Amino acid sequence: MHTLYARGTMKAEITAAVGFLSRFLRIKGHVNDRQLQTFSQSLQDILSEQYKHHWFPDRPCKGSGYRCIRINHKMDPLVWQAGQRIGLTIQQLYLLLPSELTLWVDPYEVSYRIGEDGSICVLYESQPVVTAPPPVSVTVAPSGSGPSVGPMVDSHISCKEELMVMGRTSPSKAYNMMTVSS
Repeated sequence: MHTLYARGTMKAEITAAVGFLSRFLRIKGHVNDRQLQTFSQSLQDILSEQYKHHWFPDRPCKGSGYRCIRINHKMDPLVWQAGQRIGLTIQQLYLLLPSELTLWVDPYEVSYRIGEDGSICVLYESQPVVTAPPPVSVTVAPSGSGPSVGPMVDSHISCKEELMVMGRTSPSKAYNMMTVSS
């Protein structure tokens, strides 16, 4: 996919994600307006550069793991990079941001979950712009009367819906670890 095309189509999604994270810094009050603006612009630039070859509007779930911003026992390196640009230490970022945060930045949808067992909430949602007529499928009618032509049914579900259907991808905090040695 052409870089300029990819960058242009991800602007709204990245803006939503950056705005969400920046609000945490603003609410806690530990950064001034200039720092907040620099953090926001830096993170927007970092995410645009990081995602430019991993943005697939025709297949939104492709690359979703790569575009996931995750803060748990480790700070997301992209958020950390933007924090460093305004002089924040990693300890300050941990104080300003939720300790357990997953933020999915996908084509047409940005969603998040706070806590491992939290609900998934949608920050931004849009519909793809259809520029071509819908694909047509040919099926044979059950009566054997010949083929019938109709629009294909889009069975696409969002990455967030896929997670909710398939369940969590990481183990619950309440689990026992067993080690096996030989």
